Amino acid sequence: MALDSWEVMLEQALFLVLLLSALPLGCSMLVGLVVGVLQAATQVQEQTLSFVPKALTVAAVLYFAGPYCSAELVRYLSGLLGNLHLLLRGI
Repeated sequence: MALDSWEVMLEQALFLVLLLSALPLGCSMLVGLVVGVLQAATQVQEQTLSFVPKALTVAAVLYFAGPYCSAELVRYLSGLLGNLHLLLRGI
């Protein structure tokens, strides 16, 4: 039973990492694609031109999605700490 509890905890943790990182990474990829197409069309190959918009996009996404991410993280951690005695029982 303890092994099942650990597996469920790790599965939830990995899903939470995937969920919380998908939005900033997806937006960064989209902005990088748009900037790359614009750079190819204008033949401007400046490195900072692709980095700055992606960094600003990730900052904006984290600012606006921060409350949701924090709530999900708190929900997971409260469930984890609430069931910690069940997880440690099998050790």
